[in-house]
Amino acid sequence: MRPRMQVPADVIVLDVTSTPDVFAEAGLSPDSVDVVLMNPPFNDAARHRASPDKAREIAHVSTAAALEKWVHAARRILKSGGALTLIWRADGLVEVLSALGRGFGSLELLPVHGEVTTPAIRVLIRAIKGGKAPLQIHAALLLMMSQRCLINRLQDVLAGKGVLPLAMP
Repeated sequence: MRPRMQVPADVIVLDVTSTPDVFAEAGLSPDSVDVVLMNPPFNDAARHRASPDKAREIAHVSTAAALEKWVHAARRILKSGGALTLIWRADGLVEVLSALGRGFGSLELLPVHGEVTTPAIRVLIRAIKGGKAPLQIHAALLLMMSQRCLINRLQDVLAGKGVLPLAMP
């Protein structure tokens, strides 16, 4: 069994489209959080066949308007200088950059490729509330060198022996 990293965290579950008072009641008042990690639903409804299960559809299929709501919720609760890290479709990069355009800066992008010969499938993005630093694009994260060979760098991260470049300093 591999050693596990322990990171102290509070987990709060609520609808990101809730009103600010619902957030405050859950302990998430404005400007109160250092870090937000999010995996919003990012499949394009026009190109993704939705599940007949409504809960699964909501969890996987989204719109640019929904992304705006997720980013707005993060912006509201983050302290100035706080970090938002999220994952999105690589082919939807324009949407996510637009959503982050108000209130966020110091963006760092990490393209994620399934294989070395294929285009990026996802992008990990870290944005700082109020950040002013120029955009940084990190070297791509490759998931597979060949169909069954997990890249050593990724194996180290999964084993708790390494970190991705977007990790907080």
